[in-house]
Amino acid sequence: MTGKLNGKVAAITGSASGIGLASAEAMLAEGARVVCIDRDRAALEAMRARLGDAVIPLVIDLLDPKDCATLLPRVLELAGRLDILHANAGSYVGGDLVDNDNAAIDRMLNLNINVVMKNVHDVLPHMIERGSGDIIITSSLAAHFPTPWEPVYASSKWAINCFVQTVRRQVFKHGIRVGSISPGPVITALLADWPAEKLQEARDSGSLLDAREVGEVVTFMLTRPRGMTIRDVVMMPTNFDL
Repeated sequence: MTGKLNGKVAAITGSASGIGLASAEAMLAEGARVVCIDRDRAALEAMRARLGDAVIPLVIDLLDPKDCATLLPRVLELAGRLDILHANAGSYVGGDLVDNDNAAIDRMLNLNINVVMKNVHDVLPHMIERGSGDIIITSSLAAHFPTPWEPVYASSKWAINCFVQTVRRQVFKHGIRVGSISPGPVITALLADWPAEKLQEARDSGSLLDAREVGEVVTFMLTRPRGMTIRDVVMMPTNFDL
């Protein structure tokens, strides 16, 4: 631990598992206090028991508009300030579009796009007032490559890629950095919806990332000098293109 985030308060959505959990662990290791936001109360409490009091559990159902709107005031109530938002919560819909369920499409687009935009919108006034802040959004390699087996998911990440790049241009004058992390396939629960043959192919070829590796890149982005913005990191397994 180098303590590069000592004194910082971070909030991470979808932090009870996967990339969100790995990001929380990496920021904690650098000295941050982390408000861990998820709808899974038991998982959040287990995190705090395992990782210590620097973990601040916050149960929010981000798909409930009224609950989602409480994110910033509740973070400020619990931690007093907010320096970092990692908008990480998301879901996955894969496979052929013709086979997808409309309700599942609506839920995924709401979580992957609308919730992210609302979370960023709600924290910006606090960061602008303080003249500093970091916002990182979990995107995907799918935002940069037209993945034929996941048109709905990929479209949500293409939208988020545009959102990141445009908002970044609006708020850098306020001392706020906005960037995204775009990993290739990561070993998380989201892969449960992958076509079985694609998942087995990725496992056999060594074409999956560990969530811990993504968390380490997130902290790299956050710990650069303030005059440097890491706009987007695309990371993939070396064997991905096999």
